[in-house]
Amino acid sequence: MPAPETFLDTDKSLACVHCGLCLGACPTYLETGNENDSPRGRIYLMRAVQDGRMKAEEARDHIDLCLGCRACEVACPSGVEYGNLLESTREHLEQKVSRSFFQTILRRWAIERVFPFKGRMKLALLPARIVRALGLTSWLPKFIRDSLNLLPEKMEAGGLPRLSPARGERKGTVGFISGCVMDVMFGETHRNSVRLLNEAGYDVVTPTEQVCCGALYAHGGQLDQARSLARENIRIFGKEQLDAIVINAAGCGSTLKEYGHLLEGDKEWHEAGEQFSSKVKDLSEFLVDVGFIETLRQRAPAATDNAVTFHDACHLAHPQRITSQPRQLVQIVAGEGFTELPESDVCCGSAGSYNLTEPEMAERLQKRKIGRIKSTQATTVVTTNPGCLLQIQAGLKAAGQNVRALHIADYLAESLGRMED
Repeated sequence: MPAPETFLDTDKSLACVHCGLCLGACPTYLETGNENDSPRGRIYLMRAVQDGRMKAEEARDHIDLCLGCRACEVACPSGVEYGNLLESTREHLEQKVSRSFFQTILRRWAIERVFPFKGRMKLALLPARIVRALGLTSWLPKFIRDSLNLLPEKMEAGGLPRLSPARGERKGTVGFISGCVMDVMFGETHRNSVRLLNEAGYDVVTPTEQVCCGALYAHGGQLDQARSLARENIRIFGKEQLDAIVINAAGCGSTLKEYGHLLEGDKEWHEAGEQFSSKVKDLSEFLVDVGFIETLRQRAPAATDNAVTFHDACHLAHPQRITSQPRQLVQIVAGEGFTELPESDVCCGSAGSYNLTEPEMAERLQKRKIGRIKSTQATTVVTTNPGCLLQIQAGLKAAGQNVRALHIADYLAESLGRMED
């Protein structure tokens, strides 16, 4: 066996004392019961690869099966930085381990060279729109059918203006991250997000030249590409005088808040990355911080839903530790109709592009999540991330459940609409 290469921060990996408190938080371990598919098991595999006791090929499948949800970080009493260890390991594996032809095409072309680019994604979605419109999906292979089923019934591009002025008394100016998938598939959600920020008294600047946040690359082990995108966004938003930078996609927000870490060791960009990240706020976090909850409390009419529940997007609940703010906003509107979702912070199986690269486990977790939603008898489930929305909507449809899945911006904007009627 060749001499091992150092890719892990040894001190960070040794912080894991193998106590096992992470096991109950790990979605893949809950499903498989396999120690190799648990956080502490994967850290052991990472160290074994680095020490030369195991070939990278032998660990790859267990590392690939990790959702990167980082629920283990919340459960860990030792403060293990599992997300950082995972990204470093995946970067090493991508450099050292070959993949099947199908996985190479899927990861390197279909995902990494399409999803982060809005123009390419719009073109890629055209055949899907045509196939669905003609009712030809049943003729396609299962993998393609399942992928098409993830697409929302209604897709609208964003097209936000560069400047959206505040309504009423102006309190400040925020930047808005339009993203990739959100901007192509959830244009109405973007418009509702900006509307909420305007209602809160903020001018919203949406730079048209902004690029992908880099999350897909970072989670897939392509850290150099993620760093390149981070530098570009720092440069673009650095031109504006902003009180905050708001994001309405939890997975993107997690990466944006870690630009400082991503650019660690880069003397020219590290400090700028830290400054950028310090301004990033999730939409729900920002609205609560600036007192918008009082607007809802004063103006929200009685909810029309019999029951509303809330699914915690992994990268909002775990890396960002934001769970109370979106609930406060939803509960103000839902009132007594709000019902807590069992296992609300267990991953739904989306995890960025995970439902494409690991469809079997993604489907198991999707069914688990739909079962929990069904148990609440909710008519609406609210969440904060596009991937969760796509995964949950597809799961509800497949299960024949007449339940709406809404982004929190759409849910709150719907309430504002009722206020104005």
